[in-house]
Amino acid sequence: MEGEIQRFYGTGKRKTAVARVWLKMPGKGEIVVNKRGFEDYFPRETLRLMILQPFRLTDTLGKFDVYVNVQGGGISGQAGAIRHGIARALVNFDSELRPTLKKAGLLTRDARKKERKKYGQRGARARFQYSKR
Repeated sequence: MEGEIQRFYGTGKRKTAVARVWLKMPGKGEIVVNKRGFEDYFPRETLRLMILQPFRLTDTLGKFDVYVNVQGGGISGQAGAIRHGIARALVNFDSELRPTLKKAGLLTRDARKKERKKYGQRGARARFQYSKR
């Protein structure tokens, strides 16, 4: 139906951050993260560009209002989780966007996490200095 509000959902993950993303159509391109403004939540320009990457690739920038709940991790991990969530939500909106997003690697969950520190060592892999005498 014409004038109907549609919502598309996607869950994004990165490091220990989890983002729940809703795309609302029609929209003006407004992005709200944890009930705060996009520019306010992500002051770094590089993170903002990273988050908008799925929209730029699919020429859908400004067509949706984006609402995000994100928790866990740091600011960089949260930005990666939001990007992943937006890409998944766009596939829910139109499955023909999948090859474009897949080729750019935006649908693959980046599984890299911080490795735990081991006992008897200084870090995850770094050892204490060996002393012969």
